[in-house]
Parts: sequence; C-alpha cells; structure tokens
Amino acid sequence: MLDILLSLQRPENLIAILIGVAAFATVLSLTAPFAGDDVLKARMKLVEAETIKMRASQRSALSGKEGRLRDAAPKSLAGQLVKTFNLRRIFEADSSRDMLRQAGLRSERHLVSYLALRLASPILLALLAYVYSAVVVRDLSPQVRMVITILAAVAGYYLPVILLKNLVTRRQISIQRAWSNALDLLLICVESGMAVEPALQRVASEIGAASVPLAEELTLTVAELSYLQDRRKAFENLAKRTGMSTVKSVTMSLIQSERYGTPLGTALRVLAQENRDARMSEAERKAAALPPRLTVPMIMFFLPVIFIVVLGPAGIDVFQTFSR
Repeated sequence: MLDILLSLQRPENLIAILIGVAAFATVLSLTAPFAGDDVLKARMKLVEAETIKMRASQRSALSGKEGRLRDAAPKSLAGQLVKTFNLRRIFEADSSRDMLRQAGLRSERHLVSYLALRLASPILLALLAYVYSAVVVRDLSPQVRMVITILAAVAGYYLPVILLKNLVTRRQISIQRAWSNALDLLLICVESGMAVEPALQRVASEIGAASVPLAEELTLTVAELSYLQDRRKAFENLAKRTGMSTVKSVTMSLIQSERYGTPLGTALRVLAQENRDARMSEAERKAAALPPRLTVPMIMFFLPVIFIVVLGPAGIDVFQTFSR
C-alpha cells in the first residue's frame, strides 16, 4: 500500500492518471447523446406495452368482460408477503400507487415490490445494525445496541418512502424544465389547425430530446384519448400522474375546450406566458438567494487565501529580520 501511494506521488503517474480521466470524460461526453436516445426508446417501448394493455382492456370491456388497467399481482415472494400481511391496507396502496405513477412506475408488480420493501427494509436494517454492533463494535452496552437497532429500524421504515419521493422529484424537475417549450409547441400545433391528439403526439416526439418523462406522459395521454370512453379522464390522469399544478392548469383548459368548445389557442397562450413568467420569477428568486449562500464559503475559503497572499511576504520579511 505504501509503494502504491509513493508511486501515485510521482509526476509522470499523476499526469497519466489525469490523461486517463480526461479521455474517459471525453468518451462519456461523446456517447451521452446516444445513451439518451436509448433511454427514450426504452421508455417508449414501455409506453407501447401500456398502450397494448389498454387496448386489450378496452376490448374486453366492450365485449362484456371485466377490463382492468392493472396487472395481476405477481405470484412471487413479494406478492405472498403483501397478501399474507395485508400490506395494501396497512401502507395505503392507493396513495402508494399514485406516488409510483408519478415516479414512472405504473405496473402492479412495482406496487407489490414497493409494499414488500416497506415491510422488509426495517427488519433487514435492524438486523444488520444489531449484528454490526454486536460483532464489530463489541464494547457497546446492551442499551446502546438496542437504541442503534431501533434507530436503524426507523430509518429502514422511511427509506423506501424517501427514495420514492426523490424519484418523483427528479421526474417532476425534468418535466418542469421542458414544460414551457412543450406548451409553445402545443400552441403552434393547435393554431395550425391540428386536433388535440396529433398535436400531443407531435409535441411528444419533439420534446423527447429535452425530457424523456414528459414525452412518455404525453404519449400515454394520446393512447388514453384513443381508448378511454371518457376523454376528460385521460386529461385528469395526465395531471394526476405528474402531480404538478402547471400541468393541471393546462389539462383543465383542455377539458373545458372539449366540453364547451372554447378556443384552446387563447388559453394555451395565456398559460404559456404565465409559465414563462413563473420560471423567470423562480430564476430571480434563486439568483437573489445566492449572495447569502456564498457568504460562508467566501469567509472560509477566499479570505484566508487573500490574507496569505497579502500578509505572507510581510510576514516572511519580519521572520527573516528577527532570525538574524
């Protein structure tokens, strides 16, 4: 280990490492657009599967059979745990399903896995903390070990919820960044004479490079407009899947246009302008919050360097004078 550290301190080895890192970063930056296309294609394939399932459900409903948009519960260990302990009622499956849909996880197996994880994660983390405190840190008292185990169990209980909320937040941020451009594209399509379905499909195909989640949601909305009997339900599902007020306002305008025949272009133009104003105000708020946030880093990192540069030569002269 010492020989490795000494070899890393040599200039030629450091230069070689930096060159390797730079080459890897260059390759990664060049292949990033192709990876984005692969992600978009993969998500669109999932949307196509949802569309096929929706079509089959609609056909079964029209033929007099029971049609459901949900998958059957998988016959796995997670499914058995959910059924045995009645986790759907304990963990409020409806609210969990809504959050999973907002995170882009719509299948029933995702709900089953999430509910089973909420049951298993406190137990696993508590066992891991107890074993670690008992085997590795042996000088702890039983009371401290019990407190650590309880804290690990509490952290395990909230860990799946926190991870799911992070997924929802990341997805909403991606949609929010591309929503203004999507509204502008939708306004152009509507004012050019296109109907709502082809306009949404066109926007989804164009906005996929900026936001894969938004393209996925718009494509799924187009599929629901084609197969659901109540078109208003498709727009409400879009607002519910995203969980964003800006999307909900647009869907309300679409619903009113469908119901009362009001001009959609005027409403979309107003909403697009309001969305741009909201983004500008948010950017101004973040810019106004930068100076207080930069105060502490400047005091900790910039001022000591300035003092060293300004007072360093004088200090060296004083030290040399007194040392003679």
